[in-house]
Amino acid sequence: MTGDPGLPELIDAQIRANGPMSIASYMALCLTHPRRGYYKQDDPLGAGGDFITAPEISQMFGELIGFFFVNLWQQKGEPRSFTLLELGPGRGTLMQDALRVATRAPGFGDALHLQLYETNEDLKRQQAARLRQYHPYWAEEIDAVGDGPLLVVANEFFDAMPIRQFVRGTAGWHERLVGLRDGKRIFGLSPTPIPDGAVPETLRGAGPGAVYEMSLAARDVMQRLGQAVARLGGAILAIDYGHGETQAGETLQAVRRHAYADPLDAPGQADLSAHVDFGALATAATDAGLIAQPLATQGDFLRRLGIGERARMLADANPGEAATIAAALERLTGAEQMGRLFKVFCATSPGLVPAGFS
Repeated sequence: MTGDPGLPELIDAQIRANGPMSIASYMALCLTHPRRGYYKQDDPLGAGGDFITAPEISQMFGELIGFFFVNLWQQKGEPRSFTLLELGPGRGTLMQDALRVATRAPGFGDALHLQLYETNEDLKRQQAARLRQYHPYWAEEIDAVGDGPLLVVANEFFDAMPIRQFVRGTAGWHERLVGLRDGKRIFGLSPTPIPDGAVPETLRGAGPGAVYEMSLAARDVMQRLGQAVARLGGAILAIDYGHGETQAGETLQAVRRHAYADPLDAPGQADLSAHVDFGALATAATDAGLIAQPLATQGDFLRRLGIGERARMLADANPGEAATIAAALERLTGAEQMGRLFKVFCATSPGLVPAGFS
């Protein structure tokens, strides 16, 4: 093979050399390969990309996140130095809207150390342009934080963490792998079952064909952040689609140009994701010494923070945009839109009562 091979050729060559790979390995290559990974290439967001996130729908989303963190900062006694860390900040829209509100609180902006964790160079440039006045810096590690309290926000970050899949057979659970047949990428099963103890107890009675997904990467991120927050004080806020308890189900998906695609087609050209197991994240956070709040839907969380009132204020100030504002409100909070599918997870150090949770 001559020249610089593309990601599909690299993946296929690795399978030929080493045998079928786990879905976690496949996802990691597709999303974060140093040169060809999906998140290493052009801006994937917005109408011209592959998907649109909540901050891009309306300024209201980020503004309420800003209020949420001001409230926690005040509960911590308004420390003179703290770190606000965003994982996967996209274009910087969420943080721009959040800090426009949050820095109105006296002392918040002076105490702020804004840290961003991002791997996409194009998005880093956009973040720098939007957030220049807050003097952000980009961390190489998710837990490379300072000495003050740590507040973390992760919007649609954990769904991109690589997962492994296991399928229940007649003789036990077998890992689903990515292999080749006649030169075409296909899914298959490892012939060797995993020990029953490797599957959560609630799933051990599942019938043949059941699928169990787990993300060691997501648990590792939550554990590392949880240990930092337990040591420094603060909170972790994660917003994503997923389920509250570990359960059987197949959720791996690929999205390209706002449409579903085959996950095995065009590696590096589609967004791969899976539903977040918030039950597993809660276990990792509590094991690290944090208190996990009852999981909220995005709709309930935003309504408790006052998105209805904020929408009315914006509509009154911009009557020509009232219909657009109402549509954004429905998309963010409606049960048939993002309001029920997306969940809001929060884990805090002891003594904090985060707004927006029952």
